[in-house]
Amino acid sequence: MSQVSIIIPTLNEATNLGRTLRQLTLLNPLASEVIVVDGGSQDQTVTVAKQIFESFNQTLNVQVLSSQQPGRSLQMNYGASAATGDILCFLHADTWVPDDLITVINKTLAEPSVACGGFISLMSGSQTTRWGISLHNYLKTYYAPLLFKPHLFFRGLRLLFGDQVMFCRRIDFWDCGGFDEALPIMEDGDLCLKLVKKGRIYLVNRIVHSSDRRVAKWGSFKATAIYLYIGLLWGIGVNANYLKQFYKDIR
Repeated sequence: MSQVSIIIPTLNEATNLGRTLRQLTLLNPLASEVIVVDGGSQDQTVTVAKQIFESFNQTLNVQVLSSQQPGRSLQMNYGASAATGDILCFLHADTWVPDDLITVINKTLAEPSVACGGFISLMSGSQTTRWGISLHNYLKTYYAPLLFKPHLFFRGLRLLFGDQVMFCRRIDFWDCGGFDEALPIMEDGDLCLKLVKKGRIYLVNRIVHSSDRRVAKWGSFKATAIYLYIGLLWGIGVNANYLKQFYKDIR
């Protein structure tokens, strides 16, 4: 079984990070390492990460790193450069995974034709499950590449996003140049476009749970409209730096 390195970029994630890291101690089998890369949090994110490290250092190999500046792409690349596993798994601090995550990842990438995988993200909060938006995000994995990159769709392109817990082989990740650090948004979609040259992008028929905090802040209608707008403009080639203004950080 290949060794899996889990990389978690963080910025002011003290509220969610503890739960995420504690859950990773329950994986069976465990990840070979978990690398938290903080982008300059002003809350207790780093303290929470270090507390988990101290509490579970006999169970889970956790590293806490700090990047020189914030930026999800930069942070994930920094974590990937420190990783020793054969497989890289990129996990958001507010996303929770099944206990057999490592087994599922290994089984998916045991197929040589698969270059990258991700999960079905079910968005939920303390009060509700966002069934409609979760369904749209699932369908978008297929319809977005079919609409905008049909030639690549039939070669295996699927459009995955960070809350779908993307994973790929470390060698393929670096052969493709990793995440584009110039992109403030849609770096995950950009990586899919690069990795499809290595093989199929595969959506695993399993669920991960992600926080609905952005939808709770915006409301379902506004959130859906923003997701569609950003996806449409990105699909026709609009610069991601322009799109970032519509996708403010929510903490």
